[in-house]
Amino acid sequence: QVQLVESGGGLVQAGGSLRLSCAASGRALSSDAMGWFRQAPGKEREFVAAISWVGVITKYADSVKGRFTISRDSAKNTVNLQMNGLKFEDTAVYYCVAGGGTTTVAVQPLYWGQGTQVTVSS
Repeated sequence: QVQLVESGGGLVQAGGSLRLSCAASGRALSSDAMGWFRQAPGKEREFVAAISWVGVITKYADSVKGRFTISRDSAKNTVNLQMNGLKFEDTAVYYCVAGGGTTTVAVQPLYWGQGTQVTVSS
């Protein structure tokens, strides 16, 4: 089993920045991609970003391209999401995910964290 714990959420004004982090524990995520989903109030969960095991391949939702950057430290089993230029519509609970390749983790990840709240004030 894999446990994912997010940190770094909070309240920020529109145009500001936040950095989310996720630490994985349990079995080693050897060759597993990691990523982030989010769920806004009244909406379905949606894919945000994913990164391959060695960090070479990254994927982003169109809505965050150019503003968010995903990175990981495979030796430490951590993944980060740097969010710049935040907009009101980025307000959501952000979930760390892992499991499978970058395509799998972007569609149906195997493991989910508990989520961290990001609130952007307009």
